[in-house]
Amino acid sequence: MKIAFIVGQFPVLSETFILNQITGLLERGHEVDIYADQPGDAKKVHPDVEKYALLERTYYLPQVPENLLLRAIQGLGLVLTGLLKDPLGVLRSLNVFRYGKQALSLWLLYSFIPNFDRQYDIIHCQFGTLAFRGMAFQQMNAPQAKLITIFRGFDISQFVQQKGRQVYETLFRTGDFFLVNCEFFARRVIELGCDPKRIRVHLSGLDCSKFQFQPRYAPADGPIHIVTTGRLVEKKGIEYSIRAVAQLAATHPQITYTILGDGPLMAPFQQLIEALNIGHIVHLAGWKTEAEIIEQLNQAHIFVAPSVTASAGDQDAPINVLKEAMALGLPVVSTDHGGIPELVEDGISGFLVPESDANAIAHKLVYLIEHPEIWPQMGQAGRAYVAAHYDLAVLNDQLLALYQSLTQPPSNAPPAQAPDLLPTYTL
Repeated sequence: MKIAFIVGQFPVLSETFILNQITGLLERGHEVDIYADQPGDAKKVHPDVEKYALLERTYYLPQVPENLLLRAIQGLGLVLTGLLKDPLGVLRSLNVFRYGKQALSLWLLYSFIPNFDRQYDIIHCQFGTLAFRGMAFQQMNAPQAKLITIFRGFDISQFVQQKGRQVYETLFRTGDFFLVNCEFFARRVIELGCDPKRIRVHLSGLDCSKFQFQPRYAPADGPIHIVTTGRLVEKKGIEYSIRAVAQLAATHPQITYTILGDGPLMAPFQQLIEALNIGHIVHLAGWKTEAEIIEQLNQAHIFVAPSVTASAGDQDAPINVLKEAMALGLPVVSTDHGGIPELVEDGISGFLVPESDANAIAHKLVYLIEHPEIWPQMGQAGRAYVAAHYDLAVLNDQLLALYQSLTQPPSNAPPAQAPDLLPTYTL
Protein backbone atom coordinates (compact mmCIF):
# COMPACT_ATOMS: atom_id res chain seq x y z
CA MET A 1 0.00 0.00 0.00
CA LYS A 2 1.21 3.54 -0.79
CA ILE A 3 0.42 6.33 1.65
CA ALA A 4 1.00 10.09 1.50
CA PHE A 5 1.17 11.89 4.85
CA ILE A 6 0.26 15.59 4.76
CA VAL A 7 2.01 17.44 7.59
CA GLY A 8 2.82 21.03 8.50
CA GLN A 9 6.48 20.97 9.45
CA PHE A 10 8.77 18.00 9.21
CA PRO A 11 10.57 16.84 11.19
CA VAL A 12 9.11 18.15 14.46
CA LEU A 13 10.46 16.62 17.65
CA SER A 14 7.24 17.11 19.61
CA GLU A 15 5.11 15.24 17.04
CA THR A 16 6.25 11.71 17.83
CA PHE A 17 2.66 10.54 17.28
CA ILE A 18 3.14 11.20 13.55
CA LEU A 19 6.57 9.55 13.51
CA ASN A 20 5.14 6.49 15.23
CA GLN A 21 2.54 6.03 12.51
CA ILE A 22 5.06 6.52 9.70
CA THR A 23 7.60 4.08 11.10
CA GLY A 24 4.87 1.57 11.99
CA LEU A 25 3.63 1.52 8.40
CA LEU A 26 7.18 1.22 7.03
CA GLU A 27 7.88 -1.70 9.38
CA ARG A 28 4.75 -3.42 8.04
CA GLY A 29 6.11 -3.25 4.50
CA HIS A 30 4.19 -0.27 3.14
CA GLU A 31 5.44 2.84 1.37
CA VAL A 32 5.06 6.23 3.00
CA ASP A 33 5.90 9.63 1.54
CA ILE A 34 5.71 12.84 3.57
CA TYR A 35 4.49 16.14 2.12
CA ALA A 36 5.22 19.14 4.33
CA ASP A 37 4.78 22.89 4.14
CA GLN A 38 8.19 23.64 5.63
CA PRO A 39 11.23 22.00 7.26
CA GLY A 40 11.41 21.57 11.01
CA ASP A 41 14.30 22.42 13.31
CA ALA A 42 17.31 20.51 11.99
CA LYS A 43 19.01 20.77 15.41
CA LYS A 44 16.21 18.89 17.19
CA VAL A 45 15.56 15.68 15.28
CA HIS A 46 14.16 12.43 16.64
CA PRO A 47 16.52 9.46 16.12
CA ASP A 48 13.88 7.66 14.02
CA VAL A 49 14.16 10.35 11.34
CA GLU A 50 17.70 9.19 10.63
CA LYS A 51 17.09 5.51 11.39
CA TYR A 52 14.36 5.27 8.73
CA ALA A 53 15.91 7.87 6.37
CA LEU A 54 12.67 9.83 6.50
CA LEU A 55 14.09 13.00 4.98
CA GLU A 56 14.63 11.02 1.79
CA ARG A 57 10.87 10.42 1.77
CA THR A 58 9.99 14.06 2.46
CA TYR A 59 8.86 16.63 -0.11
CA TYR A 60 8.19 20.29 0.63
CA LEU A 61 5.22 22.00 -0.98
CA PRO A 62 5.01 25.79 -1.42
CA GLN A 63 3.52 27.46 1.64
CA VAL A 64 0.18 29.15 0.99
CA PRO A 65 0.37 32.76 2.29
CA GLU A 66 -2.55 33.97 4.40
CA ASN A 67 -2.32 37.40 2.72
CA LEU A 68 -4.27 37.12 -0.53
CA LEU A 69 -2.19 39.70 -2.41
CA LEU A 70 1.05 37.95 -1.46
CA ARG A 71 -0.55 34.62 -2.39
CA ALA A 72 -1.39 35.97 -5.84
CA ILE A 73 2.07 37.45 -6.39
CA GLN A 74 3.86 34.27 -5.37
CA GLY A 75 1.30 32.25 -7.29
CA LEU A 76 2.28 34.07 -10.48
CA GLY A 77 5.80 32.71 -10.05
CA LEU A 78 4.39 29.20 -9.62
CA VAL A 79 2.35 29.63 -12.81
CA LEU A 80 5.35 30.75 -14.84
CA THR A 81 7.53 27.92 -13.53
CA GLY A 82 4.78 25.32 -13.89
CA LEU A 83 3.90 26.30 -17.47
CA LEU A 84 7.40 25.31 -18.54
CA LYS A 85 7.05 21.86 -16.93
CA ASP A 86 3.38 20.91 -17.17
CA PRO A 87 1.21 23.59 -18.85
CA LEU A 88 -1.97 21.51 -18.94
CA GLY A 89 -1.68 20.73 -15.23
CA VAL A 90 -1.21 24.40 -14.34
CA LEU A 91 -4.23 25.41 -16.40
CA ARG A 92 -6.25 22.66 -14.73
CA SER A 93 -5.33 24.00 -11.27
CA LEU A 94 -6.72 27.41 -12.28
CA ASN A 95 -9.99 26.12 -13.74
CA VAL A 96 -12.52 27.95 -11.56
CA PHE A 97 -15.42 26.64 -13.67
CA ARG A 98 -14.57 23.08 -12.66
CA TYR A 99 -13.13 23.55 -9.17
CA GLY A 100 -14.70 26.78 -7.95
CA LYS A 101 -13.27 28.22 -4.72
CA GLN A 102 -10.45 25.67 -4.57
CA ALA A 103 -9.06 27.05 -7.82
CA LEU A 104 -9.93 30.69 -7.11
CA SER A 105 -8.17 30.56 -3.71
CA LEU A 106 -5.05 29.16 -5.48
CA TRP A 107 -4.91 26.19 -3.10
CA LEU A 108 -4.89 23.87 -6.12
CA LEU A 109 -2.02 25.78 -7.73
CA TYR A 110 0.08 25.72 -4.56
CA SER A 111 -0.55 21.98 -4.13
CA PHE A 112 -0.02 20.97 -7.76
CA ILE A 113 3.15 19.01 -8.55
CA PRO A 114 4.08 19.20 -12.28
CA ASN A 115 4.36 15.86 -14.06
CA PHE A 116 3.37 14.01 -10.92
CA ASP A 117 4.22 10.34 -11.40
CA ARG A 118 3.27 8.69 -8.09
CA GLN A 119 0.22 6.64 -7.20
CA TYR A 120 -1.27 6.63 -3.70
CA ASP A 121 -3.93 4.54 -2.05
CA ILE A 122 -4.30 6.82 0.97
CA ILE A 123 -3.75 10.52 1.67
CA HIS A 124 -3.61 11.03 5.43
CA CYS A 125 -3.87 14.61 6.73
CA GLN A 126 -2.29 14.72 10.16
CA PHE A 127 -4.35 17.63 11.48
CA GLY A 128 -7.69 19.07 10.46
CA THR A 129 -5.96 22.31 9.51
CA LEU A 130 -3.95 20.37 6.91
CA ALA A 131 -7.05 18.95 5.24
CA PHE A 132 -7.29 21.99 2.95
CA ARG A 133 -3.87 21.05 1.60
CA GLY A 134 -4.92 17.40 1.51
CA MET A 135 -8.07 18.10 -0.50
CA ALA A 136 -6.09 20.16 -3.01
CA PHE A 137 -3.29 17.58 -3.18
CA GLN A 138 -5.82 14.84 -3.86
CA GLN A 139 -7.62 16.86 -6.52
CA MET A 140 -4.46 17.74 -8.43
CA ASN A 141 -2.14 14.78 -7.93
CA ALA A 142 -3.92 11.67 -6.66
CA PRO A 143 -7.69 11.73 -7.28
CA GLN A 144 -7.88 7.94 -6.91
CA ALA A 145 -6.58 8.03 -3.31
CA LYS A 146 -8.83 7.95 -0.25
CA LEU A 147 -8.62 11.09 1.91
CA ILE A 148 -8.38 10.60 5.69
CA THR A 149 -8.12 13.42 8.23
CA ILE A 150 -7.29 13.11 11.91
CA PHE A 151 -8.21 15.82 14.42
CA ARG A 152 -5.84 16.18 17.35
CA GLY A 153 -6.64 19.29 19.43
CA PHE A 154 -5.81 22.77 18.19
CA ASP A 155 -7.55 22.01 14.89
CA ILE A 156 -10.90 21.25 16.53
CA SER A 157 -10.70 23.83 19.34
CA GLN A 158 -8.79 27.07 18.71
CA PHE A 159 -8.93 26.87 14.90
CA VAL A 160 -12.71 26.42 14.89
CA GLN A 161 -13.08 29.30 17.33
CA GLN A 162 -11.03 31.49 15.00
CA LYS A 163 -12.54 30.45 11.66
CA GLY A 164 -16.12 29.58 12.59
CA ARG A 165 -18.13 26.40 12.96
CA GLN A 166 -18.56 26.05 9.19
CA VAL A 167 -14.82 25.83 8.49
CA TYR A 168 -14.85 22.06 7.81
CA GLU A 169 -18.14 21.83 5.91
CA THR A 170 -16.50 21.06 2.56
CA LEU A 171 -14.13 18.55 4.14
CA PHE A 172 -16.98 16.70 5.86
CA ARG A 173 -18.78 16.41 2.50
CA THR A 174 -15.80 15.26 0.43
CA GLY A 175 -13.45 13.46 2.84
CA ASP A 176 -13.57 9.67 2.89
CA PHE A 177 -12.98 9.06 6.60
CA PHE A 178 -12.12 10.92 9.81
CA LEU A 179 -10.20 10.06 12.96
CA VAL A 180 -9.97 11.77 16.33
CA ASN A 181 -7.55 11.04 19.15
CA CYS A 182 -10.11 11.02 21.97
CA GLU A 183 -13.83 10.81 22.68
CA PHE A 184 -13.89 14.45 23.78
CA PHE A 185 -12.96 15.66 20.31
CA ALA A 186 -15.12 13.02 18.59
CA ARG A 187 -18.21 14.58 20.11
CA ARG A 188 -17.10 18.01 18.97
CA VAL A 189 -16.40 16.90 15.39
CA ILE A 190 -19.86 15.33 15.15
CA GLU A 191 -21.43 18.50 16.55
CA LEU A 192 -19.77 20.40 13.70
CA GLY A 193 -21.45 18.22 11.10
CA CYS A 194 -19.30 15.15 10.51
CA ASP A 195 -21.21 11.95 9.71
CA PRO A 196 -20.87 9.68 12.79
CA LYS A 197 -20.61 6.67 10.47
CA ARG A 198 -17.40 8.06 8.97
CA ILE A 199 -15.51 8.85 12.14
CA ARG A 200 -13.55 6.69 14.57
CA VAL A 201 -11.56 7.33 17.72
CA HIS A 202 -7.95 6.37 17.04
CA LEU A 203 -5.70 6.90 20.04
CA SER A 204 -2.11 8.13 19.86
CA GLY A 205 -0.01 5.12 20.78
CA LEU A 206 3.09 4.61 22.87
CA ASP A 207 5.87 2.06 22.50
CA CYS A 208 5.86 0.88 26.10
CA SER A 209 9.07 -1.11 25.54
CA LYS A 210 10.94 2.22 25.58
CA PHE A 211 9.51 3.06 28.99
CA GLN A 212 10.46 0.47 31.58
CA PHE A 213 8.12 0.37 34.55
CA GLN A 214 9.68 1.26 37.89
CA PRO A 215 7.59 1.50 41.10
CA ARG A 216 8.20 4.70 43.06
CA TYR A 217 9.05 4.87 46.75
CA ALA A 218 9.85 7.73 49.08
CA PRO A 219 13.60 8.38 49.21
CA ALA A 220 15.32 7.40 52.44
CA ASP A 221 17.17 10.70 52.27
CA GLY A 222 17.30 13.45 49.71
CA PRO A 223 14.56 15.38 47.97
CA ILE A 224 11.30 14.29 46.40
CA HIS A 225 11.57 15.08 42.69
CA ILE A 226 8.52 16.51 40.87
CA VAL A 227 8.73 16.78 37.08
CA THR A 228 6.78 18.33 34.20
CA THR A 229 7.50 17.79 30.51
CA GLY A 230 6.03 19.94 27.77
CA ARG A 231 6.22 22.96 25.53
CA LEU A 232 6.33 26.22 27.45
CA VAL A 233 3.07 27.58 26.08
CA GLU A 234 -0.14 28.74 27.73
CA LYS A 235 -2.10 25.55 27.04
CA LYS A 236 0.25 23.45 29.18
CA GLY A 237 -0.71 25.42 32.30
CA ILE A 238 2.79 25.33 33.78
CA GLU A 239 2.31 28.72 35.44
CA TYR A 240 -0.11 27.05 37.85
CA SER A 241 2.19 24.19 38.78
CA ILE A 242 4.97 26.71 39.47
CA ARG A 243 2.63 28.64 41.77
CA ALA A 244 1.53 25.40 43.42
CA VAL A 245 5.12 24.40 44.20
CA ALA A 246 5.71 27.89 45.60
CA GLN A 247 2.96 27.20 48.15
CA LEU A 248 4.77 24.04 49.23
CA ALA A 249 8.23 25.60 49.50
CA ALA A 250 7.94 26.69 53.14
CA THR A 251 6.21 23.59 54.53
CA HIS A 252 7.89 20.94 52.34
CA PRO A 253 11.45 22.12 51.67
CA GLN A 254 12.53 18.60 50.66
CA ILE A 255 11.04 18.91 47.16
CA THR A 256 12.50 19.88 43.79
CA TYR A 257 10.56 20.74 40.65
CA THR A 258 12.11 20.30 37.20
CA ILE A 259 10.40 21.54 34.02
CA LEU A 260 11.65 19.90 30.81
CA GLY A 261 10.92 21.77 27.59
CA ASP A 262 11.27 25.10 25.88
CA GLY A 263 9.00 27.61 24.23
CA PRO A 264 7.93 31.27 24.18
CA LEU A 265 7.12 31.37 27.91
CA MET A 266 10.63 30.39 29.04
CA ALA A 267 11.57 33.96 30.05
CA PRO A 268 8.23 34.79 31.74
CA PHE A 269 8.40 31.55 33.72
CA GLN A 270 11.94 32.33 34.85
CA GLN A 271 10.78 35.75 36.00
CA LEU A 272 7.87 34.16 37.88
CA ILE A 273 10.21 31.70 39.61
CA GLU A 274 12.46 34.55 40.70
CA ALA A 275 9.51 36.67 41.85
CA LEU A 276 8.23 33.76 43.97
CA ASN A 277 11.73 33.22 45.38
CA ILE A 278 11.76 29.51 44.52
CA GLY A 279 14.78 29.38 42.21
CA HIS A 280 16.47 27.03 44.68
CA ILE A 281 13.87 24.29 44.08
CA VAL A 282 12.37 25.02 40.64
CA HIS A 283 14.54 24.51 37.57
CA LEU A 284 13.75 25.23 33.91
CA ALA A 285 15.86 22.55 32.26
CA GLY A 286 15.10 23.46 28.64
CA TRP A 287 14.77 21.15 25.66
CA LYS A 288 15.87 17.54 26.12
CA THR A 289 16.13 14.51 23.86
CA GLU A 290 13.80 11.55 24.39
CA ALA A 291 16.60 9.61 26.11
CA GLU A 292 17.33 12.54 28.43
CA ILE A 293 13.63 12.92 29.27
CA ILE A 294 13.36 9.24 30.16
CA GLU A 295 16.47 9.54 32.33
CA GLN A 296 14.95 12.50 34.20
CA LEU A 297 11.62 10.73 34.63
CA ASN A 298 13.35 7.63 35.96
CA GLN A 299 14.76 9.78 38.77
CA ALA A 300 11.41 11.45 39.52
CA HIS A 301 8.76 10.59 42.09
CA ILE A 302 5.70 12.59 40.92
CA PHE A 303 4.66 13.93 37.52
CA VAL A 304 2.51 17.02 36.95
CA ALA A 305 0.66 17.92 33.73
CA PRO A 306 -1.47 21.01 34.49
CA SER A 307 -3.07 21.56 31.04
CA VAL A 308 -5.60 24.40 30.64
CA THR A 309 -7.81 25.80 27.90
CA ALA A 310 -5.75 28.60 26.34
CA SER A 311 -7.23 32.07 25.98
CA ALA A 312 -7.52 31.47 22.21
CA GLY A 313 -9.46 28.23 22.85
CA ASP A 314 -6.71 25.65 22.28
CA GLN A 315 -7.22 22.37 24.17
CA ASP A 316 -5.40 19.10 24.72
CA ALA A 317 -6.22 15.47 24.02
CA PRO A 318 -4.70 12.77 26.28
CA ILE A 319 -1.14 14.06 26.02
CA ASN A 320 1.81 11.81 25.28
CA VAL A 321 3.96 13.08 28.14
CA LEU A 322 1.34 11.82 30.60
CA LYS A 323 1.32 8.41 28.92
CA GLU A 324 5.11 8.24 29.15
CA ALA A 325 5.14 9.18 32.83
CA MET A 326 2.40 6.66 33.64
CA ALA A 327 4.16 3.94 31.64
CA LEU A 328 7.27 4.54 33.74
CA GLY A 329 5.29 4.10 36.97
CA LEU A 330 4.93 7.72 38.13
CA PRO A 331 1.86 8.84 40.07
CA VAL A 332 0.49 11.90 38.27
CA VAL A 333 -1.39 15.11 38.96
CA SER A 334 -3.25 16.57 36.00
CA THR A 335 -6.38 18.55 35.18
CA ASP A 336 -9.98 17.88 34.26
CA HIS A 337 -9.30 19.22 30.78
CA GLY A 338 -10.06 18.13 27.23
CA GLY A 339 -9.38 14.43 26.74
CA ILE A 340 -7.13 13.98 29.78
CA PRO A 341 -9.85 12.33 31.96
CA GLU A 342 -9.95 9.56 29.34
CA LEU A 343 -6.35 8.73 30.29
CA VAL A 344 -5.96 9.52 34.00
CA GLU A 345 -8.37 7.70 36.32
CA ASP A 346 -8.89 10.11 39.20
CA GLY A 347 -7.82 8.57 42.48
CA ILE A 348 -6.51 5.42 40.79
CA SER A 349 -3.53 6.30 38.57
CA GLY A 350 -3.28 9.86 39.82
CA PHE A 351 -5.38 12.91 40.61
CA LEU A 352 -7.37 15.33 38.46
CA VAL A 353 -7.96 18.91 39.57
CA PRO A 354 -9.82 21.84 38.00
CA GLU A 355 -8.03 23.87 35.36
CA SER A 356 -6.00 26.94 36.37
CA ASP A 357 -6.20 26.06 40.07
CA ALA A 358 -2.80 26.28 41.72
CA ASN A 359 -4.34 25.67 45.15
CA ALA A 360 -5.85 22.36 44.01
CA ILE A 361 -2.55 21.26 42.45
CA ALA A 362 -0.75 22.13 45.68
CA HIS A 363 -3.30 20.21 47.75
CA LYS A 364 -2.85 17.01 45.69
CA LEU A 365 0.93 17.34 45.71
CA VAL A 366 0.90 17.63 49.49
CA TYR A 367 -1.29 14.53 49.72
CA LEU A 368 1.09 12.53 47.52
CA ILE A 369 4.16 13.79 49.38
CA GLU A 370 2.64 12.84 52.71
CA HIS A 371 1.29 9.47 51.51
CA PRO A 372 4.12 7.84 49.55
CA GLU A 373 2.65 4.41 50.34
CA ILE A 374 0.15 4.91 47.48
CA TRP A 375 2.79 5.70 44.85
CA PRO A 376 3.50 2.10 43.76
CA GLN A 377 -0.18 1.21 43.43
CA MET A 378 -0.93 4.36 41.41
CA GLY A 379 2.10 3.74 39.21
CA GLN A 380 1.02 0.15 38.52
CA ALA A 381 -2.51 1.29 37.65
CA GLY A 382 -1.18 3.93 35.26
CA ARG A 383 1.18 1.54 33.53
CA ALA A 384 -1.56 -1.07 33.14
CA TYR A 385 -3.99 1.46 31.67
CA VAL A 386 -1.49 2.81 29.13
CA ALA A 387 -0.42 -0.71 28.10
CA ALA A 388 -4.04 -1.81 27.67
CA HIS A 389 -5.32 1.22 25.73
CA TYR A 390 -2.35 2.90 24.03
CA ASP A 391 -0.20 0.03 22.75
CA LEU A 392 1.48 1.41 19.64
CA ALA A 393 1.70 -1.89 17.76
CA VAL A 394 -2.02 -2.59 18.23
CA LEU A 395 -2.98 0.92 17.17
CA ASN A 396 -0.78 0.80 14.07
CA ASP A 397 -2.40 -2.51 13.13
CA GLN A 398 -5.80 -0.86 13.53
CA LEU A 399 -4.76 2.06 11.34
CA LEU A 400 -3.56 -0.26 8.60
CA ALA A 401 -6.79 -2.28 8.82
CA LEU A 402 -8.75 0.94 8.35
CA TYR A 403 -6.69 1.85 5.28
CA GLN A 404 -7.31 -1.58 3.81
CA SER A 405 -11.06 -1.45 4.47
CA LEU A 406 -11.27 1.88 2.64
CA THR A 407 -9.32 0.71 -0.40
CA GLN A 408 -10.86 -2.74 -0.84
CA PRO A 409 -13.10 -3.02 -3.93
CA PRO A 410 -16.80 -3.18 -3.06
CA SER A 411 -18.41 -6.61 -2.87
CA ASN A 412 -21.81 -8.04 -2.06
CA ALA A 413 -20.58 -9.35 1.27
CA PRO A 414 -19.77 -6.86 4.05
CA PRO A 415 -16.00 -6.32 4.41
CA ALA A 416 -14.25 -8.32 7.08
CA GLN A 417 -13.20 -6.24 10.05
CA ALA A 418 -10.20 -6.90 12.22
CA PRO A 419 -11.42 -8.07 15.64
CA ASP A 420 -9.39 -5.43 17.46
CA LEU A 421 -10.50 -2.58 15.22
CA LEU A 422 -12.30 0.15 17.14
CA PRO A 423 -15.93 0.63 16.06
CA THR A 424 -17.02 3.77 14.30
CA TYR A 425 -18.11 6.43 16.71
CA THR A 426 -21.69 6.61 17.89
CA LEU A 427 -23.32 9.11 20.18
